[in-house]
Amino acid sequence: MLPHIGMPELLVLLVIIIIIFGVGRLPEVGGALGKAIREFRQSSEGLDEEKRKKSEEEKKEEAQKQSDTHSG
Repeated sequence: MLPHIGMPELLVLLVIIIIIFGVGRLPEVGGALGKAIREFRQSSEGLDEEKRKKSEEEKKEEAQKQSDTHSG
């Protein structure tokens, strides 16, 4: 499990990022990171939606099989 990240840790992280990328590229890096996070969330939500649909289809098929066996 991740430890609690407080303000001092965030400041150290920010300083390291500024040293690596520079102040000028910081908005560009932040935008790219935000875009990557959005795409990741969308794809994971898409996978969740696919799993939900597949589960619903399997339940319908199972119910159909049960109704076929009980009626025949």
